[in-house]
Amino acid sequence: MSNVAIVVDSTAYIPEDLINKYNIHVIPLTLDWEGESLLDGVDITPEQFYKRLQSTSEIPTTSQPSAGAFADFLKKVSEEVDSIVAILISDHLSGTLDSARSAVELLDNIQIEIVDSLSTSMGLGWIVLAAARAVEQGKSAEDVAQLARDLVSKSRMIFVVDTLEYLHKGGRIGGAQRLMGSMLSIKPLLHLEDGRIEPLASVRTKKKAVEQMLNVIEEEIKNKKTVRMATVNALAPEAAKELGEILQARFKPTVLLQTEISPAIGTHVGPGTIGVAYIVED
Repeated sequence: MSNVAIVVDSTAYIPEDLINKYNIHVIPLTLDWEGESLLDGVDITPEQFYKRLQSTSEIPTTSQPSAGAFADFLKKVSEEVDSIVAILISDHLSGTLDSARSAVELLDNIQIEIVDSLSTSMGLGWIVLAAARAVEQGKSAEDVAQLARDLVSKSRMIFVVDTLEYLHKGGRIGGAQRLMGSMLSIKPLLHLEDGRIEPLASVRTKKKAVEQMLNVIEEEIKNKKTVRMATVNALAPEAAKELGEILQARFKPTVLLQTEISPAIGTHVGPGTIGVAYIVED
């Protein structure tokens, strides 16, 4: 048994087989929707979520775990290990990190390292998986946390949304706000920059937005040997599959995954979103 546990929030939505392989502990965010409180990825699946989202006029809100709930979660995890490394969604996108910091103050005699990924979805997930491999190699909590922090600048998340409506309503629009005036006539190409959602380009069609996304990726990973990639999608599995085939042929990544966007993030980006999360580890 390892002496270090990895904790991540549910927005990473790492494939279940990898969660199980590395014994990663996932704390869910909450969706508040039409009088219900639903745990992200526990009480509602992405497929259920996106279908319901398309048939209702009420956009759900999301909330982070309370400090007390986070403390209880960490205390339970600590029963199995000596120390914990919690790698979490960007502080600019959620209050989850604040809850985690407050939870640590409630706990005594437990070594807990907290890392702001400045990302989410598989941009966060890739950092977590690298940390999990370091744990498997016997690294200390301090070394694992430092590795995760070093990888923050090497993890990228680029995506295309069908509309800015969901980001706008959810208050997560960041610098993409300036695109709102033309949101009905463009397909925004967005990315996470310093933990915030920022625009990369405004393109007339989704096909051209995807082409531009691929060109951006090509420029950024030029001459890199170890690149792990994942497609991310919100109720767009066929588009994601096609995108994955292009990524495999064009970039030959070390690893390629096809993943879904969790309901807690899907609330803000909306159905039809597709993107690429990748990490350069060399």
